[in-house]
Amino acid sequence: MSGFSETTNRRTKYDLVTVMFSDIQGFTRIAEDMNLEDLVDELDKLFFAFDLAVEKNGIEKIKTIGDAYMCAGGIPKKNKTNPIMTVFTGLELMACMRKLKEDSEKMKFWDIRIGIHTGSVVAGVVGHNKLSYDIWGETVNTACHMESASEAGKINISGTTYEFVKDFFDCDYRGKMPVKHKGKLDMYCVNSVKPELCDSNGNPNHKFWEKMKTLRIEGTAN
Repeated sequence: MSGFSETTNRRTKYDLVTVMFSDIQGFTRIAEDMNLEDLVDELDKLFFAFDLAVEKNGIEKIKTIGDAYMCAGGIPKKNKTNPIMTVFTGLELMACMRKLKEDSEKMKFWDIRIGIHTGSVVAGVVGHNKLSYDIWGETVNTACHMESASEAGKINISGTTYEFVKDFFDCDYRGKMPVKHKGKLDMYCVNSVKPELCDSNGNPNHKFWEKMKTLRIEGTAN
């Protein structure tokens, strides 16, 4: 809750926020087959790794519910580059999962799926006891649908998010997929940073960050 102070406005409208949901594929079955203490320990390892990646990339962790992890870019500090950084963070979360699977026998069958959407939200707090920073709006609902429509080991983004990130990442078009109460929406699977924008390990290179710098300058000018 890095952006909230009780002396500031309790709720703020943001026009450009990128929301990411992640959960563990088949978690109910995994929970049935694991000792509860072991399960919680492994979840703690996973979410600790996620927290480090999210914080490093300037993304705001919103909350965890069971095996679900929710975060968002572009809050509490508004910025034009949040779609790119949120998608990049998604790739890093996938890498975290792969590393933990290699290191932990108990996690070897775990896989996460990720969904991302960009749009407007209201962010802030409600109530008076045990205050927590949260976000609301159709953008949140759509991001949740993106996650539900994703597959194990994949990052599923909306057509809206794709338009913001297509110059930075290689993506495969999945087509128009049905979404409850929304009809069919364009969806894309994110594969990697574009080859010309990454090093031999797939990490962003100087060209990637130069393009990001240009976006930041344009955003400031606007």
